[in-house]
Amino acid sequence: MKKALIGRKIGMTQFIHEDGTVIPVTVCELGPCVVVQKKSRERDGYAALKLGYVDVKEQRLSKALMSDLKKKGIKPLRIFREVGVFDDTLDTGSVVTCSIFAENDFVNVSGISKGKGFAGVVRRYGFGGGRETHGSTFHRAPGSIGACAFPSEVWRGQRMPGRLGNKTVTVKNLKIVKILEDKNIVLISGAVPGRRNTLITVCEG
Repeated sequence: MKKALIGRKIGMTQFIHEDGTVIPVTVCELGPCVVVQKKSRERDGYAALKLGYVDVKEQRLSKALMSDLKKKGIKPLRIFREVGVFDDTLDTGSVVTCSIFAENDFVNVSGISKGKGFAGVVRRYGFGGGRETHGSTFHRAPGSIGACAFPSEVWRGQRMPGRLGNKTVTVKNLKIVKILEDKNIVLISGAVPGRRNTLITVCEG
């Protein structure tokens, strides 16, 4: 299975290679994550690791969740994600850090994109709109959305105004440029979905 880790986006900066090449990179904090549960095919029907991330006060969690963590000897955690079993030696209570990745690895990064509110079709889909002069009354409207006689309805998937952004987006094949293990910092080439402090999941490409 592919290696995966939970983290957050810190921001963007530049990285200068030894040959002087400058590339844009996203600074991400990955881990440390704790294995909260290890699921197996025999008991659960599928194999997975449930990772926990971000310390939180005990009173912020439900009694049932806090009781389960106490039984396993795990500190209170706020974020939980399931990933595939990429290391059979990992068990409940194991700590996973960014050291599982290596520089020059290619990864897929998933996160929630920036929400940009309600948008029209010109901004949302790049429609050209109508002419702005000579008495035209058609400027930034979507235009026709279907015939009246047949099918007498708006087809599903028609591109229309609506909420822009705020969706789960996965950017594939981004390269890990630098890893700072002591600070749990990973520099990933290119842009990563979301604003600062957005939670992300980084998976081996």
